[in-house]
Amino acid sequence: MATIMACILFFTLLFLDQGVKLYVETTMLPGESISVIASVFHITYVLNPGAAFGILAHQRWFFLLTAIAIIVAFFCFYPKLRREPPLLYYGCVSLAAGAVGNLIDRLRIGYVIDYFDFCVWPVFNVADVAIVAGVAGMIISILFGRKKKDA
Repeated sequence: MATIMACILFFTLLFLDQGVKLYVETTMLPGESISVIASVFHITYVLNPGAAFGILAHQRWFFLLTAIAIIVAFFCFYPKLRREPPLLYYGCVSLAAGAVGNLIDRLRIGYVIDYFDFCVWPVFNVADVAIVAGVAGMIISILFGRKKKDA
């Protein structure tokens, strides 16, 4: 059952990310911004050549190799992950879905399409949210999860 839920989570995040990116890409021009809540939240079409906050801009090969390494590690450790606490398990699934979402953009157009703009934070996308939520879940699980009994 956990594997089915993991697949549902993975593909929901991936399709949501790619669907919104496709919508933004086909209905807006790069740099265009639509106000949803004035001075608070906009949909802004940004082509990001780097990572969060635009760091390491134009290091495409680094990001491609990093994403591939994350995905390969996920599949290599998947049998063990299925036995881990749910927060760690689903955190890894979320991280992998986000990595695949941004990897698709980098392979397809050489950039990541970002669109959520809160005006006080760099523009980001669903894949970025999945990555951050996944890593947060993993950290919380590791720090506050079940403790192994002393031998």
